[in-house]
Amino acid sequence: MRSLSSTLLAAQRGVSAQPYVKVTVEERVGGVVRLSWSRLYSGSEPDFYHAATLPGDGSLVRARVGNASPYWVYVQRVINPGPGSDFSPWSSFAQTSGSSGIAVASQGATVLLFFVDSDGLTVKCAQSDNYGASFGSPSAILTAAGAVGWLAADFNGSGVAALFYSVGGMVYVVKRTGGSWGAPTAWTNSLAAVNGLACAYAADWNVAISGQDAAGSRKLWTCVYGDGYSGGSGDWSSLMELTAASPNSNLEFYCPSLAYPDVFRLFFVEKYSGSDAYSRPFWSHSLPTAEFISNLWREPVPFDLSSTYGVALAYADSYAWLSSPSGVWRASLSPAALELTFDVLALEAESRPLSGRATVRLRNDDGRFNNPGAGQYAALQPGSQLQVSPGYVTPAGQEFSAGPAFWLEGWEHLSRDRQAVLVLYAGDGWRLLEKWRARRQFSWSTGSKNVFQLISFVLARAGLEFSALSSSSTISNLYPAFTIHPAESGADAVRRLLAMVPDVLFFRGNTAYSLNPQASDTSVYSYGSAGTGHAVLGGRYVQASGANHVQVYGNGVMSEGFSWAGVSLAYDSLLQVHDLNLDTPARVQARVARELRHREMETLGGEITVPANCGQELYDVIDVTDSPAGLSQAKRRVLGLSLVYSVEKRAAVYQHRLTLGGA
Repeated sequence: MRSLSSTLLAAQRGVSAQPYVKVTVEERVGGVVRLSWSRLYSGSEPDFYHAATLPGDGSLVRARVGNASPYWVYVQRVINPGPGSDFSPWSSFAQTSGSSGIAVASQGATVLLFFVDSDGLTVKCAQSDNYGASFGSPSAILTAAGAVGWLAADFNGSGVAALFYSVGGMVYVVKRTGGSWGAPTAWTNSLAAVNGLACAYAADWNVAISGQDAAGSRKLWTCVYGDGYSGGSGDWSSLMELTAASPNSNLEFYCPSLAYPDVFRLFFVEKYSGSDAYSRPFWSHSLPTAEFISNLWREPVPFDLSSTYGVALAYADSYAWLSSPSGVWRASLSPAALELTFDVLALEAESRPLSGRATVRLRNDDGRFNNPGAGQYAALQPGSQLQVSPGYVTPAGQEFSAGPAFWLEGWEHLSRDRQAVLVLYAGDGWRLLEKWRARRQFSWSTGSKNVFQLISFVLARAGLEFSALSSSSTISNLYPAFTIHPAESGADAVRRLLAMVPDVLFFRGNTAYSLNPQASDTSVYSYGSAGTGHAVLGGRYVQASGANHVQVYGNGVMSEGFSWAGVSLAYDSLLQVHDLNLDTPARVQARVARELRHREMETLGGEITVPANCGQELYDVIDVTDSPAGLSQAKRRVLGLSLVYSVEKRAAVYQHRLTLGGA
C-alpha cells in the first residue's frame, strides 16, 4: 500500500469527505518523454558521413563529408538554431578520405573536429575555442596500421577527450589529457567488421557499435569503456547485443548515434537489401533509472526518413536535435502536459492480475476537446500517459496519492440531448506488454539469465522498468532455458516467466514491481473495524474449492503436494505442471509449494465496496470486519481493485470495489 499523510488518512475515513481526483495526461511512455520531432530544414546535400554537436553557447555545429572526389570536410555553425534559421551555408575545411567517418565533440567553448586524412590512415583533429566559430589548423594525432573506418568522440567531466576509431573489426581508443594525446589502445572485444561507432559520456564512456561477428551475424551492440563507474578506468566491458539479424537475412545495421539528454537515446540505420529494399533510421532509448551497462532498451522504432548514413543526435538545454547533411530536426525535452482534473465527469480505473484499464468521461459542452492533440491539448494523443491519482480535500489542501499510470488507446465523442462528452480509453503496463511483439526469436540457454533479468528484458522492450518490493529466492536463483518466439507478445512471455516463480507482478505508476506473497504477511489496512472509521459499504464473500493436489514434473525429477483439508472435503482435484527447467528436487518442490499457495489464495473470494482508499494497491493484505456476514478482522488479499468516481448524477460516487482472495 502506498503511504499516505495523516490528514489524507483521516479524510478518507471521514463520513463527509470531499473527493479530489487528480487526472493528468503527459507525452510520456513508461516515464520517458516521447519526443515529437519537428523538421526545421530540408536541403539537397547528399547523404554521407556527418556529425553534429551543440557547444556551451547553444549554437549548432555540424560537419559532413562531400560524397565526390576529392572528398572535403564541410562545417557549419548556426548561432541560435530554431525555426526560421538558415541551415544551408557550409564552409569547406579540409580534404579527407572518402571511406572514413567524422566526429565532433564539445565542452563549453571547446569544439573538437575529427576526420581522416586523404591517405585513409592518419586521424587529424582541429580545435575551436570559440564555440565552433572558427577552427585552428588540423594536427595529426595518430597514424593507424590499416584503413580507418569510423570515428566517435566525447569529453568526460574533467575535460578529458576520448576518440574511438575502427580499423577492420578492431576498435581503438586514444585519450587527450591536459591538451596532450596519448597512445592508442585496442579494445578487448572482437568483431569481424565494424560499420558504425557512437559514444556518449555519462560517468563512463558508453559506446554503441554496429557490425558483423565471427559467425556472420549482423548486430548492434553496446559496451562500456570504463572511467571508474561501471568499469575500472580503461577497462572494456563485453559486447551486449541490442538487436541482431541472422547471416542470410539481407539485414544489416549501420551508423549508430548516441546521446544522453534525459535518458540514453540511440539512433541507428537498419538496411534491408532484399525485395522491397530500404535503408531507414531506427531509434531506441534506455529506461529512466537503468544504467547503460544493464543494456535495457526499448524495442527500436522506425524513423520517417530514408537514409544510409542515418542521423546525428545531439542536445542542449531543453531540446534534442537530429542532423543529417540535408536535414535538421528539433524536439522539446519537456513533455506536453495537460491537467484534466476539473473536466472529469466520471472515471473507472481498474487494476487486476495481468491486466488493467481506465475509462475517463470529460465534459465537452463548450467543445473544448473537439480537437484533441492540438494547441493546449497537444498532450491528448494516442500513446500519451494518463495518470489517475485519488485524493481528498483535507485541512492541508487538495491531497492525493500518485496512482496508477495508463496509456491512451483512443477516445470517442458522445453527443446526446445537447450534451457533449469525450470518453478516453486507456490501458496499463500490461497493455503495453501486450502490444510489444517479438520481431524475431530471442533465446537464452540455461544459466545465462535468471527469471528477474528475463522479466526485466521483456518489460524494457515495452519501455517499462522493473523492480522488487519483495522477492523469492527462485526469481533470482533460477536461470532457465527460455525462448520468446517471433510474434509472441511481451505479456505472454512475462506470464510464462511468472509461472516459474512464486512471485506476482503489479504496477505502481510507470514501474512494475515483483512481490512474493506470504501467508504470514500482516494486514496493512483495516476495513469495518471499530475505531478505523473506514466503512464497508457492501460485501460479498465467497468460499470456493480448487486444485488441492499438485504434481510437478521436471527434468528427470517429480514431486507432489496436497491441500489435505481440501482433499478431505472435495476429494482429489489434480493440477499437473511440466517444466524441464526444474532439474533438482528442491526446485520441483518449490514449484509445488508455489502452485498450492496460489490455489489457496483463490479459494477465498468475494468483493467489498468501500469509500475510496487513496493508497490501496493490488496484492495488499487487508482485514475486513463485517458483522452481518460473520467476519471479524478476517485477513484477505486484494486481487483486484476498481476506482469508481462520478459527478454526473445527482448522487456523487467515489468508491473502491476490492476483489478479495485468501491472504
